Amino acid sequence: MHSVVSSLAAIAAIALPLCTAQTSTACNPMDKTCLNSVGLNQAEYTIDLTKGVPDNWTMTSGELKTSSLGGLFQINTINDGPTLQSNFHIFFGYVEMKMQAAPGAGIVSTFVMESQDLDEIDLEIIGSQTTQVQSNYFGKGNTTTYDRGQFHPVTTPQTTVHTYAVDWQQDKTVWYIDGQAVRTLNFADAVGGKNYPQTPLNLRIGNWVAGQPKNDPGTVEWAGGMANMADAPFNMYVSQITIKNYNPCASYEYSDKTGSYQSIKCTSDSAASGSSSSSASAPSASSSAGASSGGSIASKSSSSLSSTGRSVSSTPA
Repeated sequence: MHSVVSSLAAIAAIALPLCTAQTSTACNPMDKTCLNSVGLNQAEYTIDLTKGVPDNWTMTSGELKTSSLGGLFQINTINDGPTLQSNFHIFFGYVEMKMQAAPGAGIVSTFVMESQDLDEIDLEIIGSQTTQVQSNYFGKGNTTTYDRGQFHPVTTPQTTVHTYAVDWQQDKTVWYIDGQAVRTLNFADAVGGKNYPQTPLNLRIGNWVAGQPKNDPGTVEWAGGMANMADAPFNMYVSQITIKNYNPCASYEYSDKTGSYQSIKCTSDSAASGSSSSSASAPSASSSAGASSGGSIASKSSSSLSSTGRSVSSTPA
C-alpha cells in the first residue's frame, strides 16, 4: 500500500500507527437514532481564512488568528490544539485546502473528514518530516489494524504553501498534492467496501501536540518524538478551502443502522429527523479544482440528490 518513500519511512509504516483515528462521536447512528447530519446545500463553495472564522464553521478548540498567509493555527503551550470544524457535512465531494504545515518534532498538522458513525479520511503532516505527508482512512472507527496509511513525497511542507485535496466518490477516493494524484483507494479494496468511508463527512482542520508525555509511546514516536515547547510558537497556516459538493442537501438521514451509502437519505430538515426524504444512491463524480461560491450554507432545501460531475457510475461490488 505504500508509495515510494525512504526505507526508514517504510519501516515506520509497519511499526507505527499512521495517522491516529478519531474514536468518539456524540451520537453513532449505527447504535441508535440520531439527529440528521446537517448538509451543505451548495454545489460549489469557497472560504477565505485570511478573514477569520467563516460562517458555518466553529473553532472547537483554541483560537483562529489571521495573517497574510491565511488563518493561523498557533501552538504556544503543550495543551494547545486549535481546531476548526465545519458545521455541515458533505456526501461525496472534492475538498481542497491551501496549507503551510507547522514545523517541529511532535507537532502534527491535520486535515480530517469524519462522519457520525466514524468513517474517516485523513491527511496529516509531522512537523519534523520535511519531505513527506501521510494519508489514511478508517471505516466505522475500525482501528484493529494501522496498515492503511501511506506516505507521499512533498517538498518542505513546513515552509511552502501546498495544495492538498481529496476527491471522495462512491467508488473511489483520490488524494492529490499540488494537482497530482498521489493515492487512489477503491471501494472494493477496503474489505469489499466494509472499511470504505461512505457516510456524510464534516471537515476538521487543526494543529496539535502529539509528542507529549501523556500520549501513548507509539503515538509519540509516530509524531517524531517529544515536542520541544521551548521552540514555540508552532504555526500552521490555511488560506483557502474549496469544496465541490457532489450531493447538495439540507441534511442527511441514516435510514437504518448499516452505515452504508445506500442507507443515506436526503432530507429537507436541517437537524431533526425529517419526513421529506429521498433515497441516496450517490453517483461518482470527476474532480474539479474550481469553485467560486461564497462561504455560506444556502437556505434553500433539497429533496433529492444531484451530481456536479459525470454521470452516475455503476454500484461497486
